[in-house]
Amino acid sequence: MLPANTASVYTHIVKKLQQGLSSDLTYHSLQHTLDVFEQVTIIAQAEGIQDPEELLLLQVAALYHDTGFLDTYQQHEESGCGFAQAELPDFGFTSGQIETICGLIMATKVPQRPETKLQEIICDADLDYLGRDDFFPIGETLYREFLCYGIVHNEEQWNQLQVKFLESHTFFTSFSKKSRETQKQKHLEMVKAKLNRQR
Repeated sequence: MLPANTASVYTHIVKKLQQGLSSDLTYHSLQHTLDVFEQVTIIAQAEGIQDPEELLLLQVAALYHDTGFLDTYQQHEESGCGFAQAELPDFGFTSGQIETICGLIMATKVPQRPETKLQEIICDADLDYLGRDDFFPIGETLYREFLCYGIVHNEEQWNQLQVKFLESHTFFTSFSKKSRETQKQKHLEMVKAKLNRQR
């Protein structure tokens, strides 16, 4: 038997993030969480995930994967697991299901090293935008967040960081490799060209 449906967890997390996230989190916002929730659903379907429980665990992990930002910027994945462990029993989740959800949350930690099919799906969903048409507008929100938190200090540093990240990043699922990798490589070349102009 499945625990509470995704809708009840979804409503709870949306409210929690709306009320608690700092406005400085221009990238790690409610919008990002909802995007990852949508993408795990799309990728899971494309990858042939038909077990309702597996889909539920993926969707709930997507909802919780950045809740740790309510507490901390560093090590937010661990903090997100803490929220999941504290709250999900009330929604009817078993300790085994919560353990799987925490494994999914921790898999999104960069550099990503997924060990299961479900972990591969959430990793690709989390960074899906790298190979999408909205790469630059979404990247701009991350740039503003990184400026705010002192991770980068100017656009040149930001573009250097993007090149390094895009060069080292790998998509894991067949769906993402087929539908996102080519566009991601184009973005990499565009960022490199920008960087050359800045030098």
